[in-house]
Amino acid sequence: MNYLFDTNKVLDYLNKSALASFINERYTPLDNDNKVCVSIVTVGELKSIALQSHWGLRRKNDLAALLQIFSVIDININAIIDLYAEIDAFSQGKLLNLPLGNSARNTGKNDLWIAATAPYVEAILITTDKDFNHLHEQFVEVVCFDSNKHK
Repeated sequence: MNYLFDTNKVLDYLNKSALASFINERYTPLDNDNKVCVSIVTVGELKSIALQSHWGLRRKNDLAALLQIFSVIDININAIIDLYAEIDAFSQGKLLNLPLGNSARNTGKNDLWIAATAPYVEAILITTDKDFNHLHEQFVEVVCFDSNKHK
C-alpha cells in the first residue's frame, strides 16, 4: 500500500504523538510492504515551520532523519501539474465534467499540490486536515483523523 502523509502527519511522527502511534497500529505505513511518501511541498512547509519556530540543531536533525524514511515526490511532473489544475477547478466548482455539488472550497495552494501528488503515486492521503475531505473518492482516498481523539 502507498501512503502520502500531509505535513501535519509528519509533525505527528516527529513529535511521537499518540496519533502517530495509532496510525502505525491501524495502517502500519512504515512496514516494509508499504511505501510512505511526502510531497516536496511538505518538505518546504516543514523547513519553514523549523525556521519560524526557531528549532535547534537537534530538532532539525531529527526532522532530517525522519524525512529519510519517506520517498519525496517532486511536483515538477506534468501529470501532477494536470491533477493540480483539475483539483483546483473542481474545488472552485468549475470543473465541467465533475461538478462539486456544493459551494466552492478555498483550499490552500500547498494543500492542492499535496492532494495532486497522492493520486499520481496511487497513495492514500493521511491527514488531519478536513480541507481534503471534498476530494475523497473524487480524486484521492483521504483518511482524515481527528487529532483531538488521540491525545
